[in-house]
Amino acid sequence: MKIYFLSLGILLLGALLSVVVKEHWKFKVCSVFSFLSAITMLLPAAAVLLSGVPLSKTIYMSPVLGDVSFVIDPLSAFFLIVISIMSFLGTVYANGYMKPYLDKGMNTSSHCFFLMMLIASMLAVVTVQNALFFLIVWELMSLSSFFLVIFEGEKKEVISAGIKYLVYMHLSVIFIIAAFVLLNLHSDSLNFADFRAALQGNVLLSNIVFFLAFVGFGIKAGFVPFHNWLPDAHPAAPTHVSGIMSGVMIKTGIYGILRVLLFVGTPSKFISYLVLVVAVVSALYGVLYAITQHDIKRLLAYHSIENIGIIGIGIAVGMLGLAYGKPIVAALGFAGGILHILNHSIFKELLFFAAGSAYLKSHTRNIEALGGLIKPMPYTALMFIIGSVAICGLPPFNGFISEFLIYAGMIAGVPSSEINLFIALIFAVAGLAMVGTMAILCFTKASGIMFLGSPRTEHAANVKEDVSKVMLIPMGILALATLAIGMFPHYIIGGAVMPASMFVRGEDAYAVFSSIVGMMGTLSFYFFIFFMIILVLFAIRAKLGRKAEVHTTWGCGYDRPNAHMQYTASSYADLFISTLKPLFKRVAHIKKPKDLFPKEAYYELEIEDIEEAYIVKPLVMWDEKLLAKFERIQSGNIQQYILFGLVFLIAAIICMIYFGG
Repeated sequence: MKIYFLSLGILLLGALLSVVVKEHWKFKVCSVFSFLSAITMLLPAAAVLLSGVPLSKTIYMSPVLGDVSFVIDPLSAFFLIVISIMSFLGTVYANGYMKPYLDKGMNTSSHCFFLMMLIASMLAVVTVQNALFFLIVWELMSLSSFFLVIFEGEKKEVISAGIKYLVYMHLSVIFIIAAFVLLNLHSDSLNFADFRAALQGNVLLSNIVFFLAFVGFGIKAGFVPFHNWLPDAHPAAPTHVSGIMSGVMIKTGIYGILRVLLFVGTPSKFISYLVLVVAVVSALYGVLYAITQHDIKRLLAYHSIENIGIIGIGIAVGMLGLAYGKPIVAALGFAGGILHILNHSIFKELLFFAAGSAYLKSHTRNIEALGGLIKPMPYTALMFIIGSVAICGLPPFNGFISEFLIYAGMIAGVPSSEINLFIALIFAVAGLAMVGTMAILCFTKASGIMFLGSPRTEHAANVKEDVSKVMLIPMGILALATLAIGMFPHYIIGGAVMPASMFVRGEDAYAVFSSIVGMMGTLSFYFFIFFMIILVLFAIRAKLGRKAEVHTTWGCGYDRPNAHMQYTASSYADLFISTLKPLFKRVAHIKKPKDLFPKEAYYELEIEDIEEAYIVKPLVMWDEKLLAKFERIQSGNIQQYILFGLVFLIAAIICMIYFGG
């Protein structure tokens, strides 16, 4: 554990140094120290995953906190590896992405400081085993990410998104505190080790605690209906921050849910079905609204909700396996869900980084204003397309592997004699299949509109791929990782099996996990054969040396196509969206032509989130009206403020005398 604390110390030292060094050295310092921290953190985390033996250290903090234990068990070790590697790649990417801001003379001291603090707080969150200290580092994580989101605070929409994010995070912590208070009252302890004993045999208390924790951690993760902060915060933040938040930070919410599930032990059937329903709805809702988006970062943010839903489906399948005593279902569900945490962090960071490169050169996130970027930016286009294939769950990339395990878990539970389980899993399989179909629609739209065809506006007309190599290197590493995990899953599956074994125990579970590893080896063999066939076909084509002759497409006598003749993002998805009108609030912006040959006319369709439009906004408006009635209290009169304090003090004394006596 000394190496663990050394890793945290390296990050804190890097945070302090990044404040005092010159501007053009700040992100280099962050990269070096995050690399050193990642290397040192990988040593204990890998040792725990390989051996299954936890590492722990107890430190006396204060009379209030008491003894605080830091534990690296397989679940913590898995998250430590994901956080360390993905955060390091994000800091490397930031060196290139933030260069234009540095060239403008912007001060990035606080940004670098909070970036390092975010990484350190995430590492602490997944290891600390004391409820009060957990809340401290959890709050530190939320505050540091808030300051990262509002980096461009001069923009009104950025401040609005940041405040919204902060409000949701504090709603989150209220539910988490409520769960910990109940656990403390029944265990008379703040240590996680005592919480499980307090819940044993008490189904009602276990359900209440898990529900409160699921809501609290679910807000951070982005489950529907607690997702509204996410589509606003990710586009507002700089791209490297968006990648770290979406790829890594929201997974701390999943960690919290899994950790509380370890307290509960065997979950009830009711709570397991509840998680499954929320997860399926989140996956469908996220991908459905992603299809409607024109802002590429907002589109990717909704896909984070979708993939959190997929992870939730895996966890719910595992919970149902435990509730019904089916170790095969439980093992496959947990292994698939946990592996998807890693896979999503890889391809989502890749997609955000590629989108950030396109934004940096085109200065727009609106995919309707792009087009034809594959010619001037071939590397960025390739990286985005690889990430798109992976996120759609297509072989031989990593997204397929984790979704395959989740499908296998659901199918293994379908022959059950329990009719409720049978129906739930059938609908879950159908839901996940629908999610995959809609993901393909969404990313063919995004990839096609952004990178294919002709430039639609000046934003895309004069773009060149002169992005810094430090931006391309992280993308290349992530792209290779998506292919490597997809091609050789049996080498990586152990990293997900070991944490999953904390939930599913016994000889039957050991046999199931062994069979999972064997199944991944078989998949790897077939993928290798498929890959070799593709290579042989390309070699034959190259040997023949025949090149296709290029001719202009016959266009009914008109052979000069332009951008106006191409599909737009709206028209591409309109047929699908029009069949689901009740699920959207459609706002059309139209400028009708005034004569036969109009110089300017346009039609733009904006899709608003129905929960945002019909629930969140009315609640905010009602709250503003209510608070407006108390504006007269803020008069600026010091004497009046002193009077308020005096009245409160007298009331407090009266209550103390009355109730104390």
